[in-house]
Amino acid sequence: MAGTTSTPGVKLIAIGNSRGIRIPKVLREKYGWSESIVLEETEEGLLLRRDVGDKLSWRETYKAMATAEEDWSDLDVAMADGLD
Repeated sequence: MAGTTSTPGVKLIAIGNSRGIRIPKVLREKYGWSESIVLEETEEGLLLRRDVGDKLSWRETYKAMATAEEDWSDLDVAMADGLD
């Protein structure tokens, strides 16, 4: 992935019965992370992203649209009316 950086040797630290990582301040500020982030498992690994509440990402929106059985048969009519 272009423009990515890596931080080798990040250690897992004990947090109760779990493990965690320390995220440097510069990265928290760069990505706008404050108190809460979303941890998402992807095919490439784990993705950490800003928690924006109930707002869907473009990827999530696309997935939701792809699984919805919507009727788009009237789209041609709308397009013919001059709606772009």
